[in-house]
Amino acid sequence: MAQSIINTGKVLRQIIIGQLQEVSESQMDIQPEGFPNTVRWNIGHMVYWLDKYASLSFGSPSAIPFQYETLFNSGTKPSDWTVTPPSKDELIGMLMAQLSRLSELTPEMLKQKLQSPFEMGPFQFVTAGELFNFALMHEAIHLGVISSQLKLVK
Repeated sequence: MAQSIINTGKVLRQIIIGQLQEVSESQMDIQPEGFPNTVRWNIGHMVYWLDKYASLSFGSPSAIPFQYETLFNSGTKPSDWTVTPPSKDELIGMLMAQLSRLSELTPEMLKQKLQSPFEMGPFQFVTAGELFNFALMHEAIHLGVISSQLKLVK
């Protein structure tokens, strides 16, 4: 089962990268009515949180620029940005680098207990696999948001 979770993560990332290929740089920053953010924010948010989950789950050092937390953490939004966000190409590069690192995961790594349980609201994750599986659900939710935004942007 753990190997199928890893494979699902890789497929999900490939879908996200493929969908971004069709988006222009200018479409990345259009904020459709009813959305608190943009395609660029959603992509950066996924990059930021997968990096964070990898650190929590596997002890991996962060592999993203420090300003991603200010730009893409939960509760942030493009209207509050005071620095230039990463380009579409930079974000795609980050997505691809993370996809490459997903290939390094093993089922044994997913069975490892976290140093301390990760709590998010009423939910608690005890193993790396539980948290990684949640990370994939999180990405799928944001992929749906991006798909909806792109329908309105195009």
